[in-house]
Amino acid sequence: MATRTLHFVVNRCRVSVTLFLLIYIDLLDCQQFIIPYKSPSDCGVEELFDISSLLCVSCGPDQRRSTTGLSCICKTGYQTLTTDKTSITCQLCPADKPAVTKDGFGCIRCPGSLSDEGTCQCPPGSILVERGDNGTLLDAARCEMCNGNSPALSVPNSSGNRCERCQASFIATSCECNPPNVLGGGLCFPSDALSTSVNPSVSYAQLKLSLQSAWFVQNLYSTSAACLAFSNLTACQALGNMCVMNMHSFSGISTDACGLFNAIYKSRAAASSTQDISYWRANLPWLYYGEEPGLASRVLQTNPVPIGFSFRGPKKNIDIKLRAAVYNVRGEFIRWELVGGGNLQLCPERATKQAAAFSFGTSYQESCELSVEKLLDTHPEPLFYDVFMDLGGEKDTKLLPLPTLVYNQQYNGRFINQENIKEWYLSRRMFLVDTLSGREKSTSYQPKVIRVASSVKIRFLLVPRTQEGQVYPPLMTVTYSDILLTDIKTQTVSTTFAVEYEMDQSEARLKEDTALGVIGGVAVLYSLLKTVSWKRRIASPLIDLGTVLKFLLFYAGDLANVFFAVTVGIGLYWLIFYKTLKAQQFVSVLLPLPDQEKQFVTYIGCAFALKAVQFLHKLIVQVSVDVFLIDWERPRSQASRTVQASGEAKRDTSPISIWRTYFVANEWNEIQTIRKMSPTFQIMAVLFFLEVLGFSNLALRDPWSSLQRSSQAYTPSYSLTLRYGLAATLWLCIGLLQVIFFTVFYERFVEDKIRQFVDLCSISNISVLLLSHRCFGYYIHGRSVHGHADTNMEEMNNNLKREGASLCGQRGLLPNTDVQTFQVSITNRLRLQYDRIHEPFKRGNTPSRLTDASTVNGVDKIKAYYTMNHFLGSIIDHAYPDMDYIVKDKLMLERVIGMEFLEPTEKSIFYNDEPHSFSDVLFYGNEATLLIFDTLFFCVVDLGSQSFVLAAVLTYIQQMIFCLIRDVLGRKNLARKTMVDERFLI
Repeated sequence: MATRTLHFVVNRCRVSVTLFLLIYIDLLDCQQFIIPYKSPSDCGVEELFDISSLLCVSCGPDQRRSTTGLSCICKTGYQTLTTDKTSITCQLCPADKPAVTKDGFGCIRCPGSLSDEGTCQCPPGSILVERGDNGTLLDAARCEMCNGNSPALSVPNSSGNRCERCQASFIATSCECNPPNVLGGGLCFPSDALSTSVNPSVSYAQLKLSLQSAWFVQNLYSTSAACLAFSNLTACQALGNMCVMNMHSFSGISTDACGLFNAIYKSRAAASSTQDISYWRANLPWLYYGEEPGLASRVLQTNPVPIGFSFRGPKKNIDIKLRAAVYNVRGEFIRWELVGGGNLQLCPERATKQAAAFSFGTSYQESCELSVEKLLDTHPEPLFYDVFMDLGGEKDTKLLPLPTLVYNQQYNGRFINQENIKEWYLSRRMFLVDTLSGREKSTSYQPKVIRVASSVKIRFLLVPRTQEGQVYPPLMTVTYSDILLTDIKTQTVSTTFAVEYEMDQSEARLKEDTALGVIGGVAVLYSLLKTVSWKRRIASPLIDLGTVLKFLLFYAGDLANVFFAVTVGIGLYWLIFYKTLKAQQFVSVLLPLPDQEKQFVTYIGCAFALKAVQFLHKLIVQVSVDVFLIDWERPRSQASRTVQASGEAKRDTSPISIWRTYFVANEWNEIQTIRKMSPTFQIMAVLFFLEVLGFSNLALRDPWSSLQRSSQAYTPSYSLTLRYGLAATLWLCIGLLQVIFFTVFYERFVEDKIRQFVDLCSISNISVLLLSHRCFGYYIHGRSVHGHADTNMEEMNNNLKREGASLCGQRGLLPNTDVQTFQVSITNRLRLQYDRIHEPFKRGNTPSRLTDASTVNGVDKIKAYYTMNHFLGSIIDHAYPDMDYIVKDKLMLERVIGMEFLEPTEKSIFYNDEPHSFSDVLFYGNEATLLIFDTLFFCVVDLGSQSFVLAAVLTYIQQMIFCLIRDVLGRKNLARKTMVDERFLI
């Protein structure tokens, strides 16, 4: 029993422990490990910031925080007794030795006064001695004077603990800079070396602000005087740096940084030049190219770089090698750097992307927003770069200096580098971030203003007609932004680094304009020919305002085709000769820059606007065509009916069914918007090639024709020229392939709706007359060879069998012919009669309040319908000698130019038309116009949005809208002109 009880107790304990562990583990899983945020500035005077726990920890007794805030030191008057490397112990110095040694570990008597830190002070020119030669602490400190006279010539060092030889610029017999000599920056200058009234101001033109720079106050006089009097290399570099920080600007003040540098530069005119460059004076940095008018264009566009660039082959050369000599703000040379990575690019991108900037032909641009607070931390002092292009060499590497254009540079208050190239002042040195010159009272204070290179752009200009891939010296353009500091934690600055490639486009523009002029002149003649043809077809000999308007409409369409052909040719040219590597072994062409593409985009806009005018014109013409369906059916028998008044039986003609007419009208309504291609397939195919297969990568601003790009690689921006050329070519090619497929295969072996409609007319015993102009149109002869079409199924099948076995006549208008479709040119007399009969149709569509109600009724319209049917049938049967017609073939030239040479004065003319050109009044016969309009619409939307998907969606919506408009208006016109009730057009 005891054993069982013990076992029960043990089990209960085990369960309790297990439950406790589960609860504890669950609490651990739910813990979020949140800690409070503390920084060194949050700690009190007697607290340090513990970098381990990230908390403020109290110092020990008699201790205070150090200047860094990361440790504790003894208070003033307390010496350090012990330290165990993690903490210290402090003790108050006795009254007889109140001072603390500089190392803090001893107490000592002072020969003079105490400093604020509780250490001994010595008068100027002497050093403090606290220990003997063997390091033993003295009872009392001594102040020993340094011997400033010859031959010792010593002075206290910067720490004040030993004597050292004074600077060589002092007078040889003494270390004192006695008047009239001038002491500056630790140097002693002769009184006539340089005026001490220098201007240490820095101008911030963007902010319309000028301030006294603490750095310039401390160093401008000494560096300029040392450079002028002693030719000190470091001082000359430092003076040049201060001029660069002042934007290389010249003003009426000759005592500012650039004025002093320029004065020293001119004083060295007789001295020898450096590196045989006349603008690079001995002992001075090379900051400017010179002041001669037009010098910039001569430097940038006279002598090509002595190396060539090639995209392929054994001499492939696509690497742009740049080197930079780097100096600090004090004028000290630091190192040579290979330009690449982050030295000229402030944006923190991956090295693989930044390296793409120096692959020749790749248009590179990276932009980002940088935190001002981070810039202050990472750039306490500016670095200065003299950039060179590495030309290589088998033995000795050669360097070509890169001319620099500072966009902010001023000359007497004028921004000269923002004007014409003839006014430019080219310079050399540049920096990225300057947080130093904007400090007013002290260099240790936070700056009031900082300067950031917001745009650094390197431009390569291709030598015209080069066959070896030569370029002129690249130009580096630097634009600086002045940022007035208000809240450094929230302020940001945008910066951009870009590399672009340019070639002279004047010859290309001349060829474009020549092509437009020549082809546009031909378009004028062609439009005049169309206008003459139109005048003939409307039988109007007068040239009136309507004629001029019609000419302009024709010319709009033809000129749109001219703009379209030229722009597609231009886009295809650049696509082939720039993106196809085999077409350009050595670099001979470069893409137009975005600014150079403005004229090209304007041409595209003109093409689209003019093509839209032509499209709307054709749409209006199509929905206003005169249509009439001629019913050839005649009654077969007579039906008997009883007359109520007399009770006698009377035989009347049985009515002819109207359903055949309705059926033909419905089929005509359906084929109004059919096309020789599928718009949906067109859009899906174009998107498949562009977005899925990666053809859109061919429009990128680099010379590579690869369709797939790594996500880690840099992706340049798109070229509008390449994007348009690619999209237009792809759209046209897919569209033309569809048209060929539908014409050659689908319509021949599957379904040809145009021929089917002609066959339907013959089976239905219905002819169709279409008048697209007043005296010109089309005729579809649908008279049945069997005499009747309103019959039963058995007779219809028998008729079709007889026709298939050639046991009956042929369907043609003339005996023994098969031609059923004609272009008709009718006489003015026939047209006048047609209009008179058609008058009730027009009145029927006029608002009732404007017409006499007694004349506008269904009876008049029905009578007019039968009259028109009888009249047109009689015309076809040659029943009216004064309105007769002849049938003939068109001449080849007439077909080509689309104009009839003969005018129908006495007889109308029916031209045999086997190609079924009556489709010209349908979408089907205007596929070229629709295809070009869709192409331009797609390209214009894409150029505006830079999105092929959005362009495809909007193009599809546009097609559906215009198809709906054409269908609705065409149905209404068909119902109005044929008297078919619109409710039967389904």
